[in-house]
Amino acid sequence: MTQPVTAPHDPRPISAVSSAVGLAGLAGLALAIVVARNFGAVMDGLGFPGWPERADGPLSALVAVAACGLPMVLWSLWVEKVHRRASTGIDWSLARPVAEVLDTSIVKIAGLWATWAGIAALYALCRWYWDGQYLFSMEIFSAAAIPLVIASVPYVIWLDRYLVDPRDGSWHFGAWIAGRNDWDGEEIRHHLRAWAVKGFFLAFMISIVPGGFKQLVNLDVAAVLGNPVLLASALIAAMFVVDVQFATVGYMLTMKPLDAHIRTANPYLSGWVAALICYPPFILMNNGGPLDYHVATSDWAYWFEGQTLLLWVWGVILVLLTAIYAWATVAFGLRFSNLTHRGILTHGPYRWTKHPAYLSKNAYWWLATLPFLVTTGSMTDMIRNTALLILVSAVYYWRAKTEEKHLLSDPAYAEYAAWMDRNAPVTRGFNRLRVLLGARIRPQSGPHPAE
Repeated sequence: MTQPVTAPHDPRPISAVSSAVGLAGLAGLALAIVVARNFGAVMDGLGFPGWPERADGPLSALVAVAACGLPMVLWSLWVEKVHRRASTGIDWSLARPVAEVLDTSIVKIAGLWATWAGIAALYALCRWYWDGQYLFSMEIFSAAAIPLVIASVPYVIWLDRYLVDPRDGSWHFGAWIAGRNDWDGEEIRHHLRAWAVKGFFLAFMISIVPGGFKQLVNLDVAAVLGNPVLLASALIAAMFVVDVQFATVGYMLTMKPLDAHIRTANPYLSGWVAALICYPPFILMNNGGPLDYHVATSDWAYWFEGQTLLLWVWGVILVLLTAIYAWATVAFGLRFSNLTHRGILTHGPYRWTKHPAYLSKNAYWWLATLPFLVTTGSMTDMIRNTALLILVSAVYYWRAKTEEKHLLSDPAYAEYAAWMDRNAPVTRGFNRLRVLLGARIRPQSGPHPAE
């Protein structure tokens, strides 16, 4: 009897990050929040009375960032041993003498310090860094500057002893500054792009860390239970705290020994434009901005007031969408970053779609804002708000395409994208929709074969 032919197994490509890394960071963050909410009692129990009841200040928020990052670092090094991966560019068997690498390290340190000086100059020149929430970032950077400069010397020398090729972008930039003729312009451009990403986004992330953390630490749990709007809002705020904490860790720890370094930064201008218009000071979607879709709108709680069941259902949907958004960041572990390639993720929500954060975020905006409902009753406002939110969603589609264009230069991402086209439910659904729409709008020409 002939046996049926079985389709070959189609395994998912291996992810550069495991789920366990993100879970370790989540556990550390949860512990930090519990301690912060009960800080006075904890200190009393340790024999240090007189401390505030809750540790909700900006520095406590940064301690929570450390509590989130440290377990991920330890898990990555001790359990997964990421420092031994070939992708780090490190060969621990080399152990060159310091004298052998010192000349290279000095050039590299010069390039690194010049890069930091350039970023500091831009911080000083750009007014928005000295107002509002950005002031906290500037205070942290000012306090960290001298220790980082000092620590960079032994770190660079130590790492150069083991790097297969210690002449990286920092070295080429230093060589250019020193007037040498053996530097590579493409290496310098990559180096500057990578540090531009880190300098821009780390300042933003640190600036928004304290706000959400303080809100979560002081949350009155008893007051929100039983109220679908308050409970949903509290859970959504918690998800955003998770997102911000993990993202901040990611921008801080772009380090080769953790295999979390920046392989490449997006070289396409379109990718930078698409990303930067979503963040201050260039953001277009804020109140009063060109893509402000909030005029005369309220929110879901306003429109569904008095409809208890609908409020519960809608609140659950919004919380789930925000949870997917946060999960998409947690899945990066130590590696979250815009505009960069730091290893290809294939696990978590990235099994369903290549862009879970963008999809969930945009779906949340549509369902939370309901831009086609306005308090003025103006048809003009309804149409304008709806059209503008469509444009906002289009911006995120543009971001997704520019990111894919960048990442497709890596065969690992090409393999992942092909696997997603074959297996991922959301990706396959969008592909079918594109085919369907293409067939409908394609001009009909020539005779059709008989069926």
